Amino acid sequence: MSSNTHGPNKARGFGLTAELDKKKAEKFDAGRANEALEWMKQVLMHVNPEDPDIDTIFEVATMDDVTKVLKDGRVLCKVANVLYPGSVKKINRIDDPNSKFKKSKETENINNFLKMCTEKAGCHVGDMFQTVDLYEGNNIPSVIDGIYSVGRKCHSHEDQAIPALGPKEASENTREFTEEQIKAGQNVIGLQMGTNKLASQAGQSFGKTRQIMD
Repeated sequence: MSSNTHGPNKARGFGLTAELDKKKAEKFDAGRANEALEWMKQVLMHVNPEDPDIDTIFEVATMDDVTKVLKDGRVLCKVANVLYPGSVKKINRIDDPNSKFKKSKETENINNFLKMCTEKAGCHVGDMFQTVDLYEGNNIPSVIDGIYSVGRKCHSHEDQAIPALGPKEASENTREFTEEQIKAGQNVIGLQMGTNKLASQAGQSFGKTRQIMD
């Protein structure tokens, strides 16, 4: 009996999907991931060194390791509540791996963390990861980038005792002008627009009789 190689049991890992997975794996930096996780650990210890979820954060070597640490969203939500107390009203915990509510409750945790990042911390949506990136473990580099994004915001956090992650963001250089300066600037014609100052007709030959020299 011949087997159908084109059926639903066809082995995965070919074509465009495999190429994208390969690129994501190449982008993954275990050292950078561990720095992000260590920052999260320090944030939790800032308010409760005895928090049992601190022990769930371990040194990672692969993207799967990161997924195991963060997939249920509990650590993420606890970090959110340290940075902005009360931002996550309820942190879900599902101990039964066969619970029909496991996925919905854990993804809810992740969503609540992302909501804090954009609404409370001021992170740009484009700098954050998607829930599926973490829960399915298919784009962990994006997850780490998102954690760095919120970690950098701690440089300007009102509680400077909370550790920050990564370099400080460049501050906006806002310049203020008086009303008189603004009005004066409106009367200035830029050089690229041309100018009629100092203009004369010297050297122009328009309308003059052509001279023929013998």
